[in-house]
Amino acid sequence: MPASTGARFERLVEIMRTLRAPDGCPWDRAQTLTSLRPFVLEETYEVLDALDREDLSDLRGELGDLLFQIVFLSQLTAEADGFTIDDAVEAITDKLVQRHPHVFGPDGAPPTSRVSTPHEVRGRWEELKAEERASAGRADGLLGGVPATLPSLLRAFELGSRVASVGFDWPTAGDVVDKIEEEVAELRQAVDTETAARQEEEMGDLLFSLANLARKLGVEPEAALRRANQKFCDRFARVEARLDADGRSLKDASLEEMEAAWQAVKKATD
Repeated sequence: MPASTGARFERLVEIMRTLRAPDGCPWDRAQTLTSLRPFVLEETYEVLDALDREDLSDLRGELGDLLFQIVFLSQLTAEADGFTIDDAVEAITDKLVQRHPHVFGPDGAPPTSRVSTPHEVRGRWEELKAEERASAGRADGLLGGVPATLPSLLRAFELGSRVASVGFDWPTAGDVVDKIEEEVAELRQAVDTETAARQEEEMGDLLFSLANLARKLGVEPEAALRRANQKFCDRFARVEARLDADGRSLKDASLEEMEAAWQAVKKATD
């Protein structure tokens, strides 16, 4: 009979304990909460890459790698008399129940509220988060819970979402486009006449507006930019191949030759 999900998870936790034991793996024993940070970030982006490629086979493995990092971090905190993986699972379980009063009632009773649209769910979610912050003595306002360490485009997206939940938002996506055109004009003026600091400020305003246009359109800006980056890489690789087939290298090719190859590749792939 196949092992249950719980049994498999317990096996993973036990493997982690064994790796950290005195007679375990020297590399695993040497890790700290700080040293694991880049691995957590790397595994997160590998999950995103598998999602972007819609590769379920890779996604299975990448989710496992990310889960291992979560178990690893929890093992380190347990050794420091902080919290265990059980505490982390309990925390997210309780949070999901508390944040979904339209699904889970208290102590198994019927739900205490009703919502009918994703927008209503998001608004109620933010209200509950604010209540939790207030009860914990964290009077940090609506935007206080948005991590400063988020990728900047994603943070701009989330900041816009937070304030939109209380009605502070452009009425339509077209209004955001108008704002973007305004920011482009200001950036163009700064490029021509202003200091580097002013140019950076105007560039930031433009990027912030673009992130919020993505939000209004239901597009995740980090994912959109990742795909654009990959499209550029794929097309440029084809440019290199075309030049190589003609006996030319990138170093020897003129800008006009590279542009002609680029346009040919673009036409073939659009």
